Amino acid sequence: MITVFKKIWNFAEKEQPNIQKSIIVGFLCAAFNAMQMGGVYYVLVKIFDETLSMKDIAIVLGILLVSLVGKIITQYISQLEQTHAGYFMAADKRIRIGNKLKRVPMGFFSEFSLGKITTMSTTTLSQIEMQIPMLLVLVLGGLLNTFVFALALFYLHIMVGITAVLGILAFFIVTYFMEKKSRENASEIGIAQTHLTKQVLETVQGMQVIKSYNLGGKNNKELSNAFEENCNITMKLEKTMTPYIALQRIVLGISIAAIIILSAKYYIEGDMLLADAIMSMIAGFIIFEGIKAAGSSMAILRIAENSIDSLKYLEKIPEIKEGAETSPIRHPDIEFKDVSFAYDEKTILDHISCEMKKNTMTAIVGPSGSGKTTFCNLIARFWDVNAGEILMGGKNIKEYTLPNLMSHIAMVFQNVYLFEDTIENNIKFGVPSATREEVIEAAKKAMCHDFIEALPNGYDTLIGEGGATLSGGQKQRISIARAMLKDAPIVIFDEATANIDPENEDKLKAAIEELTKNKTIIMIAHRLSTIRNADQILVLHNGKIEQRGNHEGLMKQGGLYKTLISMKNKATIWKIAN
Repeated sequence: MITVFKKIWNFAEKEQPNIQKSIIVGFLCAAFNAMQMGGVYYVLVKIFDETLSMKDIAIVLGILLVSLVGKIITQYISQLEQTHAGYFMAADKRIRIGNKLKRVPMGFFSEFSLGKITTMSTTTLSQIEMQIPMLLVLVLGGLLNTFVFALALFYLHIMVGITAVLGILAFFIVTYFMEKKSRENASEIGIAQTHLTKQVLETVQGMQVIKSYNLGGKNNKELSNAFEENCNITMKLEKTMTPYIALQRIVLGISIAAIIILSAKYYIEGDMLLADAIMSMIAGFIIFEGIKAAGSSMAILRIAENSIDSLKYLEKIPEIKEGAETSPIRHPDIEFKDVSFAYDEKTILDHISCEMKKNTMTAIVGPSGSGKTTFCNLIARFWDVNAGEILMGGKNIKEYTLPNLMSHIAMVFQNVYLFEDTIENNIKFGVPSATREEVIEAAKKAMCHDFIEALPNGYDTLIGEGGATLSGGQKQRISIARAMLKDAPIVIFDEATANIDPENEDKLKAAIEELTKNKTIIMIAHRLSTIRNADQILVLHNGKIEQRGNHEGLMKQGGLYKTLISMKNKATIWKIAN
């Protein structure tokens, strides 16, 4: 139990003072509770001595009133501190998880499912937020009440006190085994919740595919199975706990009965006053009600402990280490020096060396799976190289702080993600201070101003998560507008024109040419019209640079580049013919 308290205390960090206040105020609440019992005991003694007077009644009423008001105030303050501690503790952890996720390698998101991350940052933290501060106060408050009234029983009669202590020990022995079982099942609950969250997310995100393939029944079955699994694990925990809870209540019943019988016996034998006997019976009920609440809370604390352990694991995931260089990169040329990168023991890039000079365009081409996207992602440090180094402005990119590095790079991804916000805020995502006029100018250059203006609320139109309310081409053009507005010296395009209709292709190409003036451009592309104007073309195959040069030179060389262009031309002719 001490280990659990220590973990919770360390987890609370900045909220430790608030939890401490809540516990101290909880102790005061227990003291006021004891005052009430003291007042009752005083009245009983006076009644049985037949010396009760109006003055005594006034004194007792005063004690009861003070203790009642004190109890209400301390309970209120304790609850307030609990809520404050729980909320801000969870909020701080959520912010830290969010910041952590920004600094981990992209490979982490392949190993960790979205469902697991979502469960940790929502369900797991919500449980901690709601339960831990309250349970701590319940456990410690219950134990304090038990201690105070156990001392009172020793004062009233030593044998009654010993009986109470034996009952308490028996109760906590049962609780120890219940906690052990609870901990064994806690990980299963976490796994089931993660599976359920993952299945719900997959169902919502993949609804279009599910409907198009008429797999509603199959998916419903999988979702139902996830709900059933979650229900079964919860029921299993309840069934596992039930015998221990029953045993706890048996121990409580026997202990209270023993205290009542002993108190009555000692009163009959003349070893206790009637008032003492009655008070010992009342104290027995209070003691075991207190430890019953504490015991139930202890089992839940074990589950909370497992939640803390899972979050601690997430916090220990290695981050990409950043340098300290914050000065602007004056010469944004890029150089790969014998760079190799592997993921899951699979080599993606193998001893790559190349230069991308300032204010030039480098096109990256190659078959699917040749490492084109990885090549670009390494420049932005989404991953770190396994061997070799990448230089930017003559320095290893690891020497720069991540914000400094990314301030010099604008990226247009093949799979565009837009946030659930207005179109204006999505365009100025990288430059929050941009004015409406600057946003409109960028949108015009990216050929998306007209369709934005046609929307019900124009630039204030709220788009769904991931840009669900827009077409693929519209999303990509907004993404290009975002990159234009950022105006970074290095621009990385990953199939930037893949979803652009032929009608706007020439205009968009002109806009991209304007965007790329006086910039270092790295572009993954298949369109000949895009590749033809590149200063340098790198042909990747099986993680290696198989060819390099400009379009004319590579066409004369023949080889893979010419084959890829030929295949692309045939595919284009086939599309036109059909």
